[in-house]
Amino acid sequence: MRILYVEDELELAEITRRLLERHKHIVDIADTLAISRVMLLDNDYELVLLDRRLPDGDGIELIRYALRKKIETRFLILSALGDLYERVEGLDIGADDYIVKPFEPEELLARIRAASRRPLPETGKYLELGNLRFNCGTRNFRVDGETQTLPRRELVVLETLLSRAGRVVSRESLESAMYGYDDEVQSNTIESHVSRLRKHLTKLGSGVSIHTIRGVGYMLQGDS
Repeated sequence: MRILYVEDELELAEITRRLLERHKHIVDIADTLAISRVMLLDNDYELVLLDRRLPDGDGIELIRYALRKKIETRFLILSALGDLYERVEGLDIGADDYIVKPFEPEELLARIRAASRRPLPETGKYLELGNLRFNCGTRNFRVDGETQTLPRRELVVLETLLSRAGRVVSRESLESAMYGYDDEVQSNTIESHVSRLRKHLTKLGSGVSIHTIRGVGYMLQGDS
């Protein structure tokens, strides 16, 4: 799961990031509302961990911002503001859950697991090419009507290429979609994910092919 953690206590943010990364999550950190708005627009996050006391305002304003921009993600508030009114306010505005600081690591992990089981709203938008149909709301895809599964990062590659089918997608764009800002990306990592995805799509008879544009990136096209 790719997570945005909005927290201005950077020591806490780093400790929590390391905890979540040990459990296979990708975590980006923003320490202000202004930065978090930009990151929310530029990336697809399945979950936002959100502090309320931020240098430039109340964190729940980010929930209102996401609703205005029709950004579909889940919000889990982590805040020292724990009065009943404050918790109800956060949940009523649109948070999926509310944890009062300080919290136990195992509780946070359990709440994240619970949040991940709740589906994101359907967007009603589909991407189709060849025999493949990708649901942008659920991020599931089908080939000839049969639901298929992929490792998370290969699924991100597929969605990114499919959203720009017939156009070249740069390596940098794929890296941005697949990894957090502070992740170290090995030189051949993109090639490895694309190679495995290419083989999988061929095996499924998806009717699409990934073409390598040497020195630039990749392009997804339907088989003629």
